[in-house]
Amino acid sequence: MNCRWIPVGCVLTMAGTGSEMDSCSVISNHSENRKKFYYFHNPDFSILNPAYTFTVPQYQMVAGIYDIMSHILEQYLSGNDDNISDYIAEGLMRSLIVSSRQVLANPEDYEARSNIMWTATWALNGLIACGKPTDWMVHMLGQAVASYTDATHGHTLSAVSGAYYRLLISRSKDAEKKFCRLAENVWGISHEDKTELDMALCGLKQMEKWMRELGLTMNITDCGADESMLEGMAYACPITESGYVVLTREDVIDVLRKSLK
Repeated sequence: MNCRWIPVGCVLTMAGTGSEMDSCSVISNHSENRKKFYYFHNPDFSILNPAYTFTVPQYQMVAGIYDIMSHILEQYLSGNDDNISDYIAEGLMRSLIVSSRQVLANPEDYEARSNIMWTATWALNGLIACGKPTDWMVHMLGQAVASYTDATHGHTLSAVSGAYYRLLISRSKDAEKKFCRLAENVWGISHEDKTELDMALCGLKQMEKWMRELGLTMNITDCGADESMLEGMAYACPITESGYVVLTREDVIDVLRKSLK
């Protein structure tokens, strides 16, 4: 993505799927196999032109789309209260799913591109994190994979999501309940003849079907990882403590192992 920073705090985005008005930057340290996180002042405003995204290669486009989805899920899949931020997040996810299919069919669909850009902005400007904890373990796991493979960010996220989400569902009733809500309100799955666990797993399967439809990477082997890297990647993975489950280092290794082909 080509960006130009302007002294007054404006960011002009030229390409990519969108611009999130957030303050985090990630830089690779290849000598240490680490991703370093840096935080700066949020841009005061951003200028977005969807037309500049028309020629982004599909591989990068779908990576950006899943990164947006993952940003939303990192904030949605936490907490157990009836929070208005989660209702907003559900609307953003539904819009993103619709728009993603439209740009796959027609990369020059201006309306779909503009909706993706707008969703990207709301996905990480702090709005949907208001009033609740957030998780971010998918990002930590994906960054750890990338620190060893240099694979594209959105594809490392998609490669680890399934194993991590199944762990959450198996370990936490709050997670099971939230995935059930996600299945109903975002993926349109009916409660009929299903338990909350059935709903949670059906919703996850529906999400993975959409991911495959986009052409996302579904395992870390295809990102360039192998068994010999698991210990190192686990060591490179920060563990957050605000999600439904606080992972141990052994849990991290297990998730990464289950994410291999």
